[in-house]
Amino acid sequence: MIIPPSLLAVRLVLLLAAFASNACPSDETRTGVLLPPFPALEWIQVSPDKSHFIGAQSGSRFIVWGVNYDHDDTGRLLEDYWEKEWETVAEDFREIKALGANVVRIHLQTGRFMETAEKTNTANLALLKKLVRLAEETGLYLDVTGLGCYHKKDIPSWYELLDEAARWDVQERFWQAVAEVCRDSPAIFCYDLMNEPILAGRDKKETDWLTGELGGKYFVQRITLDLAGRAPVTVARDWIRKLALAIRKADARHLITVGVIPWAYTFKGAKPLFYSPEAGELLDFVSVHFYPKKGDIDNALAALKEYEIGKPLVVEEIFPLECGIQEADQFISRSREFCDGWITFYWGKTVEEYEERGDIPSAVIAQWLRYFRSHSPWAQINSEK
Repeated sequence: MIIPPSLLAVRLVLLLAAFASNACPSDETRTGVLLPPFPALEWIQVSPDKSHFIGAQSGSRFIVWGVNYDHDDTGRLLEDYWEKEWETVAEDFREIKALGANVVRIHLQTGRFMETAEKTNTANLALLKKLVRLAEETGLYLDVTGLGCYHKKDIPSWYELLDEAARWDVQERFWQAVAEVCRDSPAIFCYDLMNEPILAGRDKKETDWLTGELGGKYFVQRITLDLAGRAPVTVARDWIRKLALAIRKADARHLITVGVIPWAYTFKGAKPLFYSPEAGELLDFVSVHFYPKKGDIDNALAALKEYEIGKPLVVEEIFPLECGIQEADQFISRSREFCDGWITFYWGKTVEEYEERGDIPSAVIAQWLRYFRSHSPWAQINSEK
């Protein structure tokens, strides 16, 4: 669930008291720490024992500490402004690095990269290549999440009318084109096939590919409208296989994942579908999205453990939307034993810019960003020197 600005403002006002009372004692102790120079980017791969990430050249363990760069402070998606406001993007990347992040999760929209079912948008592919170069220059890795349909008004009508097989074919072409642009850069951390894909119900035919509307954005997408007698795991397996092999036609090296809703946190006893042995064989690591609830950290951690399947595990979305900073810190700290990274959010404003606004939502976001900055592995290493 990517967080839209309108929902965020409401939730943050409600949670201000919890934030104020639960702020971590160490939050202010590292504020303003200068980050050490980032070394030249090396390719990231899974360790030989499949348990964590390492740098291909150094062999050093790589821990993800990143941000979702999903929309700006006004709700605009990246493709809405990156052509005409490139310096804004470049400045944002510098600010993200100053926060101590090492990964930026970007969200690419299907309709901005596919002009027709078969023709790609060369202008946006060129801008993606420019973004990859920017990441290299600023010492940041990219989690490239694709097939977004976040703004319904921007989805081409021809795409909405396709049946499942034709829609999957477009998604295949999308990923092969994106992988061809990204394949030679060490700045690509991974390809995330889709944000929060779901299936149709066993006994129900759906009529809309999109769901999960929040603040005018659709963050959840169906990969089928009708199981048509197929087992859910079969559909998940076939979809992953089609898109992963499309990527592998162009790029044999970079990691592949898919960011999923943690149904094990919502429904007791639920098991991973996309990361089941039958479906997830071609996925290199697990990406799951967690928003721990107040007073429920033990259950959140137990649900997260369900995704510990013998591959690296990344919490690809986390934000104290329904708990205080102290509990979010507990969730992160206690999951370090078996997790390999956490990715929060950045919406184009610095800590100082949020603080200058003087309103409650901005103050809360600033406090969380201070926590994120002060707990960056880079900042901690620097502070110990």
